[in-house]
Amino acid sequence: MITVAADGSGDFSSIQKAINSIDKTPETIFIKNGIYKERVEIKKDHLRLIGESSEKTIISNDYYAYDTMPDGSKRGTFRSYTCFVFADDVSISNLTIENTAGFGKTYGQTIALYAEGDALVFKKLRILSHQDSLFTGPLPFEEMQAGGFVGPTEFAPRIILHQYYEDCYIEGEVDFIFGSATAFFKNCTLFALDRNESPYNAYYTAPSTYKNQKYGYVFDSCKLTGNCPEGTAVLSRPWREDAKAVFINCQMDACVAKEGFVDWNKPNARDKVFYAEYGSYGDGADLSQRAPFSKELKQEDLDDYSIEKVFGRKID
Repeated sequence: MITVAADGSGDFSSIQKAINSIDKTPETIFIKNGIYKERVEIKKDHLRLIGESSEKTIISNDYYAYDTMPDGSKRGTFRSYTCFVFADDVSISNLTIENTAGFGKTYGQTIALYAEGDALVFKKLRILSHQDSLFTGPLPFEEMQAGGFVGPTEFAPRIILHQYYEDCYIEGEVDFIFGSATAFFKNCTLFALDRNESPYNAYYTAPSTYKNQKYGYVFDSCKLTGNCPEGTAVLSRPWREDAKAVFINCQMDACVAKEGFVDWNKPNARDKVFYAEYGSYGDGADLSQRAPFSKELKQEDLDDYSIEKVFGRKID
């Protein structure tokens, strides 16, 4: 095990230097409490990062989409990350990953965690940002505008990748969980920030699930809350028309919009998305008022949404 300590008491004082030192995996990196003001890039399979404490072990940076690069171009969404994972069989647990740039109105997209790989496992993380906090790669097949995908995986294969999030706290405002991965969220808290907009203040998710991909996002026993006014936080809108998001036994606080889901001005998506709930409860869980293109699952449907079926393997 490699130990990282900001105060110099470990093998390294920088997380990235510890990662760069590894010649052979599997390997585990233990990160002591401290604020690590750096960008962390993981491009090695079979790696474990374990923080000493989810609230006091902090990876922090403040890159943002509207920033101007040396060549005069804007940084854009996919170069704004604090932590970048582009590898398989990686787990990160018990720490905070934050992008501190600020609200999207001023700074644009501000990714905290950019996760693209298969069999990725994240437990007891705090993922904090504003717009586009968590990107669950890969990217969609096509850009909506030229140059929109400029970044580290612009030319990576568009394949189905599996990710698992457990006991995580994820905070943001606009589309703060987005991407094309099959991702299972267990016992997570999603906190929507008030950006003082009307009619909607926040969008929890924006999937870009591929056509014929069985699963997109599955939220099991999660809490959807925030500081938005009542009825102004949308559960999901489709970044691409085949978006999928399912919410099972989730607590929906009063900030959740009564319609739950919107089509993002994509009327064709209404016949293509799969938005569904089962067992929602709380002040924002009146399914009788949900968007007509969303569905309510039956108990017999739940077998299809086990962790093993969605993630494709058991979780260690």
